[in-house]
Amino acid sequence: MEKFLIKSELRRLWSIIKSLDKKIVIIFISVAVLQTISYYYTSRAFFRHYLFQYFQSDSNVFLIEYYYWFIGDFFTYFILPLLIIKFLMKEKISGYGISFGDYKAGIRITLIFLLVMLPLIWFVSSLPEFNRTYPHLASARNSWGIFLLFELGMFVYMFSWEFVWRGFVLFGLKKHFGYYAVLIQMIPFLILHNGKPAPETFGAIIAGIALGVLALRTGSILYCIITHMSVMFSIDLISVLRYKNDDYGIGINSFINIIKTIF
Repeated sequence: MEKFLIKSELRRLWSIIKSLDKKIVIIFISVAVLQTISYYYTSRAFFRHYLFQYFQSDSNVFLIEYYYWFIGDFFTYFILPLLIIKFLMKEKISGYGISFGDYKAGIRITLIFLLVMLPLIWFVSSLPEFNRTYPHLASARNSWGIFLLFELGMFVYMFSWEFVWRGFVLFGLKKHFGYYAVLIQMIPFLILHNGKPAPETFGAIIAGIALGVLALRTGSILYCIITHMSVMFSIDLISVLRYKNDDYGIGINSFINIIKTIF
């Protein structure tokens, strides 16, 4: 009797599995696997534990650590999803946001978004929890060369980050879930901000939704990459300028004082 019940339940489960949309299953399982690979193998923690000893004599060891993370996650979040799309799902890459899409709307909305964000960035960069956090690489505060290398690596990372959430997940789920896919991709995007300053993490809810809508509106992830990277670059640059001037005010005098540093 017990064996009969087990077989019956297994047949029922198999029937349910066969009825599922294979593409949706592939996307959800793939993201779970990719995120696990990122956490355990292409993270800074992995580098610290297994590779740091081989580079610790290098003065730029922490920059190397970040580049391990940036390039590792580029492979995990961009190259592997591309292979999944092309060889497992047998679909075109262009259907996942790798195109210019509606570039007029993309440029217009991106500019509006940045005009809204820049005053907010100016304000939050004065907060202790932000100026302690950005840029993530402390040595980028003291060398413009290292700063630029760090930002270049961050761009590579942002490209892959936007692709996996706004490209692979969002466009992959769009046909089945419609605009609900915006909310689905926002959740992991938010969770991966945990540990950052609280205002930024709460802001990731709004940003995740806004970037998702932007991607669907334009049919492209390129404007999400530009927007996200512009925000990151701005917070890093302003934080460095504040650090160099030891000025964490938000008034016009602080703004003028910090601008002078650039020139």
